[in-house]
Amino acid sequence: MSSIADFDPQSGSLAERVLFNNRLWVAVACLLVSVFLGWQSMGLKLNASFEKMIPTAHPYVANYLENKNDLKGLGNAVRLAVKNENGTIFDAEYMDVLRRINDEIFLLPGVDRPYMKSLWTPTTRWTAVTEEGLDGDTVVPDGFDGSPGSLEQLRANVERSGEIGRLIAQDFQSSIIFIPLLDFNPQTGEPLDYSAFGDHIEQIRAKYQNDKIRIHVTGFAKIVADLIDSLEKVLMFFAVAAVISTAVLFAYTRCLRSTLLVMACSMVAVSWQMGLVVMLGFELDPYSILVPFLIFAIGMSHGAQKMNGIMQDIGRGTHRVVAARYTFRRLFVAGMTALLCDAVGFAVLLIIDIEVIQDLALISSIGVAVLIFTNLILLPILLSYVGVSKRAAERCLKLEQDSENEGKKGLFLFLERFTSRSWAPGTVAVGVILAVGGFAVSQHLKIGDLDPGAPELRPDSRYNQDNAFMVSNYMASSDVFVVMVRTPPDRCTEYDTLSKVDQLAWELEQLPGVDSTNSMAALSKLFTVGYNEGNFKWFELIANRGALGSVQTRAPREMFNQQCSLLTLYVYLKDHKADTLTRVVNHVESFASEHNTADVQFLLAAGSAGIEAATNIVVKDASNTMLLWVYGAVTLLCWVTFRSWRAVVVAILPLALTSILCEALMVGLGIGVKVATLPVIALGVGIGVDYALYVLTVMLNSLRQGDSLVHSYHIAMRFTGRVVMLTGFTLAIAVMTWVWSPIKFQADMGILLAFMFLWNMIGSLVLLPSLAFFLLKPASAAKTIS
Repeated sequence: MSSIADFDPQSGSLAERVLFNNRLWVAVACLLVSVFLGWQSMGLKLNASFEKMIPTAHPYVANYLENKNDLKGLGNAVRLAVKNENGTIFDAEYMDVLRRINDEIFLLPGVDRPYMKSLWTPTTRWTAVTEEGLDGDTVVPDGFDGSPGSLEQLRANVERSGEIGRLIAQDFQSSIIFIPLLDFNPQTGEPLDYSAFGDHIEQIRAKYQNDKIRIHVTGFAKIVADLIDSLEKVLMFFAVAAVISTAVLFAYTRCLRSTLLVMACSMVAVSWQMGLVVMLGFELDPYSILVPFLIFAIGMSHGAQKMNGIMQDIGRGTHRVVAARYTFRRLFVAGMTALLCDAVGFAVLLIIDIEVIQDLALISSIGVAVLIFTNLILLPILLSYVGVSKRAAERCLKLEQDSENEGKKGLFLFLERFTSRSWAPGTVAVGVILAVGGFAVSQHLKIGDLDPGAPELRPDSRYNQDNAFMVSNYMASSDVFVVMVRTPPDRCTEYDTLSKVDQLAWELEQLPGVDSTNSMAALSKLFTVGYNEGNFKWFELIANRGALGSVQTRAPREMFNQQCSLLTLYVYLKDHKADTLTRVVNHVESFASEHNTADVQFLLAAGSAGIEAATNIVVKDASNTMLLWVYGAVTLLCWVTFRSWRAVVVAILPLALTSILCEALMVGLGIGVKVATLPVIALGVGIGVDYALYVLTVMLNSLRQGDSLVHSYHIAMRFTGRVVMLTGFTLAIAVMTWVWSPIKFQADMGILLAFMFLWNMIGSLVLLPSLAFFLLKPASAAKTIS
């Protein structure tokens, strides 16, 4: 239909008539919305929240939050080590630098100042046995002036402090400033700005670090700050991926204006998404920073299908408006179903009780929702105005004519063999073998981090080098697992309670991955030695309530609370790997089930490692449930679209194979299932079904008309399959560039996404037609599908 006059504008569905008969108003409305939301997106902030990263409803974390006021510093804290490269800490210049750093950090916004600890804070004390009994004072003596005498006194106090290996390195070359953080800036009342905090720390590092002084920093806040600081590099790789996608699409279409229009509509979707995110009061965090590119990628995939359909019709001589409406008719339902599947893949993440994942789910769902307007509605309408270049349309027609010849030779002939009796059984058999093998490998998939330090960053990153320094120089690592022991008020130092704590501490120290422990029980044994002239034969708990109770007056506040109703057992781990945390959790749980009474209860868990253990448990419980919900919802949407259980099976099985193989790949790459990777697993199902829907929709329409399976598949390849192949390869190549990102988290996501883009494409072009051979035979197609 080369003339618009020959086309009935009242034909088509109600949605088509409303949209295309009012094209100008729709375009103007979208323009106004784009301007408004684009302006809103300028206020987008990038930050993170410690409590959003943890499962606040899990019993372990609930125990921590219930006792949070008595457990200061056992959640979000930073450790800053200051090292003397040319000597020890017993140096006047070193102590002066440490004091100045300590004072500057003390004044930083967000620092929980009463609980900050270093050699220069009054809470760092020594205790010793003297001729007059127990004595003690601050580690840095009053009137310290850096003289040889005061330095000797400092050395003596350090050796009596019990802080060697915890606050002071075992080689005496460095000491730690322990910096607990609040969740908010007390000066403004706003959430703590991790980027600003990280900038302050780096300014201190730059100011004081030199050939003699080295500074090392670890902690959640520093990880987040480093990820935020790397945003420019992350965005650069996103830009490269977007350029590659656009360039490949142009190479296929050879039409600049339509290619730029597809890219522009995908970018508009991202702009709308960011504007709505700001309006709804959300912020992006380092883990949701991937979402805008995923929305862009989904938009490019759907946009390429729309542009390809319109270009083919224009190449046959159809008017651009009619071509746009025809394409809208053919692909709107498939596109809508695909986007709903994408939305389900994101929305199902809401069942995971970790706020940062729930925020990611909402932000992503917003992005998918706007794609319905920008790529399913706005793009065809805009293409109905600008059309495609004459040269591109003629080239498209030639490609279509050539594809008829490819039906007798070349790639199309090769792919069509997968619908034949000689190839389909073998293909399905290979799929079954891959599924069984992949499933066997996937059983070794671990929950949580598999590497020491911060797996989100490269092993050679400054943060991980700093973490390695901490682990090698301090027994009390930053990976602290804390067991809480609840007792009635004023009974935390009873002999039976402390003996149980001491027993648990000893048992935990025998576990692989545990460096050391510390508790009121250990301190009480040391005091018993002190009361008996320093004789270590008395290094035992004495069943004397008065003697044990007297320890309270000199014990550090972090060992117990003011009411003496809560004890803390510190377990210092060598790392926070999944296996290490699992061993500790299982042992403490077993001990608690055997020794808990009505008065004495061992509760898990506080400390960075304890909270991470709870997070791992939530992720493990949610991972399988999440996939069941995703597949259940996608299956339902496919059935609503196809009205055929056979077609649903044909669409779903290739997705299931990709999910299994993706988990096997994670095992091979040493990637665990955690907060950062869990969304990608669900996303693979949502995005992957796009390919199957576009191919299968065309196949089913052809089968309904009585065409053979091989011919129906050939038509699908000509109309949508070629673009499925194009977008699959293009997006895979684009995200593979992330492998070179300095952020390991982004590199890992690039590999996983590339794998899923490719395997979902292969599944829709190879396994899908082979399954169709068994389930969608032409003889029963009309009866089964209609």
